[in-house]
Amino acid sequence: MSHSPSEPHEPPARPLNRWGLGTLSLLQIVFLAAILIALNYLAANHFTRIDLSRDRAYTLAPATTRYLTSRAITEHEKPIKWIMAFRRSSPFYERVRAIAEEYVRKSHGKIDLEIVDPLRSSDRTQEITANYGLPLTKDLIVMDARTKGGAVSTEDKDGNHILHPNIKVIVAEDLAVYTAADGQRKITGFQGEDVLTARLVEAIEGKARKMVFLADKSQMDATSEDSPLSSLSKTLLFQNVELKGINLAGLSEIPTDADGIALVAPKYDFSDEELAVLEQYWNHPKSAILVLLKPGEIPPKLRTFLRSHGVTPRRDRVVSLTNDRINSTARGIFTYGVDFTKDFAGQATILEGATSSLEVREGAEDLMNRQINPIGLIQAAEGFWGETKFGGKDTAFDEREDTKPPLYLAASITRGATGDDQFATQTSRMVVIANTDFLDPSRQHAENIDFLASSVNWLMDRQSLAGIGPRSLGTYKMPLLEAQVSFINRVNLFFLPAFLILAGAIIWSSRRA
Repeated sequence: MSHSPSEPHEPPARPLNRWGLGTLSLLQIVFLAAILIALNYLAANHFTRIDLSRDRAYTLAPATTRYLTSRAITEHEKPIKWIMAFRRSSPFYERVRAIAEEYVRKSHGKIDLEIVDPLRSSDRTQEITANYGLPLTKDLIVMDARTKGGAVSTEDKDGNHILHPNIKVIVAEDLAVYTAADGQRKITGFQGEDVLTARLVEAIEGKARKMVFLADKSQMDATSEDSPLSSLSKTLLFQNVELKGINLAGLSEIPTDADGIALVAPKYDFSDEELAVLEQYWNHPKSAILVLLKPGEIPPKLRTFLRSHGVTPRRDRVVSLTNDRINSTARGIFTYGVDFTKDFAGQATILEGATSSLEVREGAEDLMNRQINPIGLIQAAEGFWGETKFGGKDTAFDEREDTKPPLYLAASITRGATGDDQFATQTSRMVVIANTDFLDPSRQHAENIDFLASSVNWLMDRQSLAGIGPRSLGTYKMPLLEAQVSFINRVNLFFLPAFLILAGAIIWSSRRA
């Protein structure tokens, strides 16, 4: 049978090149392995951690991050040793471990973290106990910032062991916030970052800075735990600053070991001799003064002292008119005035209670000739004015008597050559806040406490600790009715297992078919 001329002719099949296929497969495997190794290398050295927790509980605050990259950490002679002796069953273990590892990462290796489980590593536990003389009966963290070694502890005259000033110990209970309710002590918050940063600063500096409080010039309750003065003292302790009361009367000079002065709600005026002591201190390099004023109780000589440096407390009350009602809760906005306010600049804040306004003579020629530079730090929001007759009937703004905007609620004063890097650290600094009620625990706002802490660190020439500080994490309760709890239990115990059994039976039946 002859083939049709239109019928196609198939070419002969090519022989299979096994060596070519094998070589191509090998090259593909090699290239794939190289790509995987390169991706792993890049991921190990160039990565970004994202905190997806609800309250960003594992993200360090800007103030802490800034301190971990400051000269105090980067120029430390030896890595700072952290020993975290925590049981894995501890309720704080995972949270503290994650935060401690974040400190290590942000410090770029200047913090050396060792995690020890006392129950699983008995030999290492005994070694730590012998080295530091600490019985590990509780979960704790040891911070060792010694640079030249030396004895871990010394004995005082009574035979008590005192740890080296650069060694600090944090007990797990210090990381929690407790409240007493129904006769029981319950955990209501977590302040791990606050405590860790405070102890880290204390370990590096060796001892707390001291700020003296002129107790004989104010009339504030210093004994109650809820008093504004106690609140100020606690805030300063978290900045490694100790507040100690002294009487100015009879002193010829401010104690030389004082790193700053605090005037809190000054009520009693200065004598000429006392004012001379204050001015003598202010004229020294690196002096620091914190002034918290209570409206209506500003001593005349203190007012004159502040006015001579460009900040004058006015005799008014900052108020606004809201729905035909006088509102004395001042709202303000942080300015861009000083470096330590850059984290707050543009943000709003609330100062509850009584607030007066401050006249701030920014850029005044006579002050600049004396190297004095006052700057407003908090400006009252739109709609507020300074009422000079607060408490009267039909209160309204009167441009002839009242203080018109702009109004300042807080200000800073620097004395010295702030623009010269060579002498900038020798300048004297002062912060004036025209409100004391924001210290009241029932009226506190986080941004105001951060601002106060940053102000104190700026006064102490510790700008790296200025900024938005850590947040205490609270506990949350979900109120459920008894019927809702019963329904959830039925779902977990009956409906979910029944659903899984039914799904498994359907899959098994379909495979058999």
